[in-house]
Amino acid sequence: MLTDNRERNVGLHRALGFKFRTQAGLLRSFSAFAETRGDTVVLAARALDWAREAPSPAQRRNRLLTVRRFALSLQVEDARHEVPAADAFGAARHPRVRPHIWSAEEITRLMKATAILGPKGASRPLMYRTLFGLLAATGLRISEALALRVRDVAEDGLLILGTKFRKSRLVPIHETTRRALGVWLGAHPGHPDDPLFRSSAGSGPAYSTVVTVFLRLTRSVGLRGGLGEPGPRIHDLRHSFAVRSLEQCGADRMAIARHMVGLSTYLGHAHVTDTYWYLHATPTLMASIAEAGDKSRAAIQSRPQLRIIIHSA
Repeated sequence: MLTDNRERNVGLHRALGFKFRTQAGLLRSFSAFAETRGDTVVLAARALDWAREAPSPAQRRNRLLTVRRFALSLQVEDARHEVPAADAFGAARHPRVRPHIWSAEEITRLMKATAILGPKGASRPLMYRTLFGLLAATGLRISEALALRVRDVAEDGLLILGTKFRKSRLVPIHETTRRALGVWLGAHPGHPDDPLFRSSAGSGPAYSTVVTVFLRLTRSVGLRGGLGEPGPRIHDLRHSFAVRSLEQCGADRMAIARHMVGLSTYLGHAHVTDTYWYLHATPTLMASIAEAGDKSRAAIQSRPQLRIIIHSA
């Protein structure tokens, strides 16, 4: 019974356009856990027992909320399904990781470091130099860059298809970025359906491989310590692009508001409010806004007071 309900639930979400991969795997695990104990409906206590088997507090909470949403949908049809409390493992905490804002000099060091990649004569140095340069110059997500095909390099920019929020967009690129892509494609031309970034064997690098190379290079140029020590993340190149873009607005709050809309579209955010996070990572811009606000308040306070006299009839 639970297996049938699970498959209906997964099918419904996918029919609505959701990938639902992680959730499907969790529900598969839960239904197997519950059915081996004789359950035919969702029991709150069983959901908590299953969720507790996760190795971390965040994963336990994610398990719990996945089953909770599943139970809520089933309870509409059958009141026997129990809905576990959302706060059974405490309130959620999602602290944002403080991003590393890359300087132009650091990006140059990272790109030059790709020369150490082997084997000798392979395409890897140029591929990673172009890939990391593209991330820094456009703010693309690494998943978007790795999903690019040769045909996606269009005359007007890069065609980003099937993104994180299932939104496609055209990303205009600077002439210097276009020339760099031209150098890469000139050295490694391919079929329009081929991955833009690919090895000599023709396959694109895996995300985990790119991250491993990135960590190696950042350590080689002194931007990261030893294994396990914190340092710049590959996603910080996207943060840095957004921050530097906003800093071009100066302290003009109206210009920032207008720029936010365009930047949100360029970055492929689902909501413009997601883009406002980058303001918090822009101390230069925030200081300029605060200074402008102080000057505005001082100007208002220095104005002569208006005296209003009411004449009696």
